[in-house]
Amino acid sequence: MSQELLQARTMETETNVPEHRTAAIDLEAYHGVSERIEIDAALEKARTRIAPLWPLQSFVAVNPFLSLSGTRFEEACGIMKRVAHADMLMPRSHYRDMMESGRITDEDLATAVRAVCLTDGPVDDTELEEWKARISTDPSYRHPSAFTVADVADRMHGTRISDEVTEQISKWCSAYWDEGQAAWRMPWRSLPFYQAWRAAAAVDRTPDVLGFHRFREIVATLPPEPAATIEAVVAALGLAPRALDAYFFRALFTIRGWAAYARYLGWSDELDGRKSDIVIELLAVRLAWDYALFELNDDRGFRTAWADATTSMVDEALCAEPDPELLVDAVLQAAFDASFQRELAQKLVVAPAPEPTAVHLRKPLQAAFCIDVRSEPFRRALEQVAPDAQTIGFAGFFGFPIEYVPIGQHAGAAQCPVLLKPKFVVRETVASADEDERTEILGLRLLRRRAAKAWKSFKSSAVSSFVYVETAGLTFASKLASDTLGVTRPVNHPSVDGLDEKVRARISPDVAHAEVDGRIIGFTKDERIDVAQGMLKSMSLRSGFARLVMLAGHGSTTVNNPHASGLDCGACGGNSGEPNARVAAMILNDPDVRAGLDERGIQIGEETWFVACLHDTTTDEVTIFDRERIPESHAKDLEQLEGWLAEASALARARRSTQLGISNAADADEQVLRRSRDWSQPRPEWGLAGNAAFIAAPRARTRGIDLGGRVFLHDYDWKQDADFNVLELIMTAPMVVASWINLQYYGSAVNSEAFGCGNKVIHNVVGTLGVLQGNGGDLQTGLSWQSVHDGKRFVHEPLRLNVFIEAPPKELEAVLAKHEGVNELVKNQWVHLFALVDEGKSCLRYTGPGRWDPAT
Repeated sequence: MSQELLQARTMETETNVPEHRTAAIDLEAYHGVSERIEIDAALEKARTRIAPLWPLQSFVAVNPFLSLSGTRFEEACGIMKRVAHADMLMPRSHYRDMMESGRITDEDLATAVRAVCLTDGPVDDTELEEWKARISTDPSYRHPSAFTVADVADRMHGTRISDEVTEQISKWCSAYWDEGQAAWRMPWRSLPFYQAWRAAAAVDRTPDVLGFHRFREIVATLPPEPAATIEAVVAALGLAPRALDAYFFRALFTIRGWAAYARYLGWSDELDGRKSDIVIELLAVRLAWDYALFELNDDRGFRTAWADATTSMVDEALCAEPDPELLVDAVLQAAFDASFQRELAQKLVVAPAPEPTAVHLRKPLQAAFCIDVRSEPFRRALEQVAPDAQTIGFAGFFGFPIEYVPIGQHAGAAQCPVLLKPKFVVRETVASADEDERTEILGLRLLRRRAAKAWKSFKSSAVSSFVYVETAGLTFASKLASDTLGVTRPVNHPSVDGLDEKVRARISPDVAHAEVDGRIIGFTKDERIDVAQGMLKSMSLRSGFARLVMLAGHGSTTVNNPHASGLDCGACGGNSGEPNARVAAMILNDPDVRAGLDERGIQIGEETWFVACLHDTTTDEVTIFDRERIPESHAKDLEQLEGWLAEASALARARRSTQLGISNAADADEQVLRRSRDWSQPRPEWGLAGNAAFIAAPRARTRGIDLGGRVFLHDYDWKQDADFNVLELIMTAPMVVASWINLQYYGSAVNSEAFGCGNKVIHNVVGTLGVLQGNGGDLQTGLSWQSVHDGKRFVHEPLRLNVFIEAPPKELEAVLAKHEGVNELVKNQWVHLFALVDEGKSCLRYTGPGRWDPAT
């Protein structure tokens, strides 16, 4: 909205605003006890309406529709469109094109109709033709039914007040929550969020400059507590209790990025057993803006329009029937899902038996990789170059929920899924260093970091920055050239910042149990045995250990990429899986742990050695750690492993090169490595784009099948799971995390503006927390457009997760009955569940309690 138009509207309405409107609000005059109870209930829902957004340092995939998982998918589509004004389905033309190309068949459409409409029995030809006729017409959707005051003002006057409100709140949030990027800290950070905003609003004249006259005066009439402010605004706006859920949801969605970050802060507090009101405080700020706009628009036309809006929000609360047009689109999306399910199920049940290999008393190699979809192509490549090797899929944190503390720091990152809280603390140490050397290394690192921080402050200060660029700019020409050519990195990775190359090579985890600075670190002997047993049991690996067992965590190599942690291991909290792999290997190589495992029926044997590795998903290179600890007796085994890994890496890169736009296979190695160092590269790798399925079964069911890097592969043998505890763990942890990843990619593909983060080329980092599009607007969530689209086509097809588990159907249903959250995902069709039975020769689709239909 232009300043002139804002001023004109304000001048038009100012004369109509009575003086008493700036008096303090008397809450007792507005609500009784019953109304406050209903407001409190609506606020409880508002706390979790927006999915959390983890900061850039630990950016992980999150289901953007998390608060709607208790609602059927097609109903959620309607709620999101009517309340949040956001589409969560592809345009109908997208599905029509796939029908015309034959990608979606009549069989797929019939499957979708039965699933969405909950019909029993087959769909006859007449009904199918009726659906096709509905699909062929252009949709006419219901209009949105939830609005903020800013929305109504924009509709009436053709302005963009809502965008300006978002901009002002975003600037405030970025300053209040800044984690070190700002040179000057705001003076109110010590106050609670809402109180700090109210104190700043009392002196901030920006709203007056923008045309919102008397804004400070109006805000001063609001109560000092956020809940009381919300109650007062609800009363002033004339909102009925039934309208509050829709209104609060819409208000938060207009600042969804910062609401998501606030939800993350609340999530972290809840993991520590504390209840957080930070989302409510942010909501109070957003509603305070609505109240001010309401007061500044006192003409009869606006008030009538607002009254109509409040009525539509009451109707929204009572609306249970989905939009008929959206139901058609939901059927089409289900048909799209069914087309993939059909193809994958056919591959699984008709898969040829693996080619016979030489008989070995012991396998030459067992290699455990993360279930990440990027591991599947590498596992396939390794099995091709080493046919007798066994690869295993397991969550990349290897069952070790640790907080990993870098050298010289007191606290570290959580190396486990965000659904969990770290149970153990592991700190870094310098191998073979005495106390004097460690003190020297820490002191030098601290000195270098302080110097770097002072130098950065000098370069970015308001005065010296101009002189600095003029006088010293040309001296950085060589650095600029080497960074551009990929010879050097623009900045060092924070984990090694301030350390010499020789010292970096000596850094390793310390798993010894001790108390340091008041914190318990490491593992006791019993804890080591317990965690090791849980890991091996969950991997279905209890006997027949190879001479070398490789534990491969994974990470990604990129530069100039704010969302780099999103390409690392999600199971490790958006961090590299290196610490978990190294800790797991150290503990499993511990003689005391092996003796304890032997007493519990897991015999590893003296000839077995666990090797920690890291799979770089950008370059497909594999790094082997702690070589000096590998016994001399395994020298030839190690040499053979290095050869296999080199061959598998080259093969995996060659297969990925086409997808990366590398036309010359001969240059694949060089080009892939160059992309990892190219600071102008918007797509260093495709991450988890394309993910569409989760399979928990013995590797024999999928070995030899090209799954195209689209499947999370978790090894699981239900015959070794007597009490089905492992099955329960898989369905409540890895399967749920995979669904979060899948739905984040889904949302970013179907609606980049609402659920993604737009064009990464124009991203600007704010507060080291997240990114903005350009120089303002809301904090961005989700994935960039470049993460799902190559400029010509979708690299990630928006499909819901298809879960295939080889286990008795009754046991799958037992887990669903026990865990309501998992049951909601399946029952409401956020994920599709299938059972592989008869040794993988048949596939059944779950359609409801006690109902399993043949899937092929």
